Amino acid sequence: MSFYTDVVLPRLLDRAMANEELVPYRRRVAGAAAGRVLEVGLGSGLNLPFYGPEVNHLMALEPSRPLLALAERRSAAGRLPVAFVAGSALAIPLAGGSVDTVVTTWTLCSMPDATAALAEMRRVLRPGGTLLFAEHGRAPDRWVARWQDWLTPAWKPLAGGCHLNRPIADLIQGAGFGLIDLRTGYARGPRPFTFMFEGRAAPR
Repeated sequence: MSFYTDVVLPRLLDRAMANEELVPYRRRVAGAAAGRVLEVGLGSGLNLPFYGPEVNHLMALEPSRPLLALAERRSAAGRLPVAFVAGSALAIPLAGGSVDTVVTTWTLCSMPDATAALAEMRRVLRPGGTLLFAEHGRAPDRWVARWQDWLTPAWKPLAGGCHLNRPIADLIQGAGFGLIDLRTGYARGPRPFTFMFEGRAAPR
């Protein structure tokens, strides 16, 4: 660990991810969650205000303890109790088939092994459960994708391991999910950073 990783990066990520452009995604994705919910990659807790009354239990998994501390402070003013866990999506500490909904927002980009993490999410989801996601990743435009490939090696150490060029829909399907709904497109901002994947999937 380093001063940058422990102190600077968590605050940079909190500020960057608080971008108002991302609020509609958060409202739609977190707002659609129901039942026993697991949020993977909680970050600093920016989704917490958008969970609705259909959620009866929320567990939040985050590997960064500094980000988890920010999220705990943010949750103190909320109505929904949250079970915070400092842990990795590669070993989710839940029994198989024990979750109704898994939520990920701008998380798959930074996981060391997104395929293995998605397999864990599939394991903990009950039959008929739902994966809700909003992620950024590989753009369909060739020139944008080339920029993403070129920028990613330099960007990763600055942004907590973020890959700009991951094919999010392919990763989700490759981990044993079927896509129920998928919306893609550019958000406002530089195109190598802003091609979005939003939707829902279910274990096949």
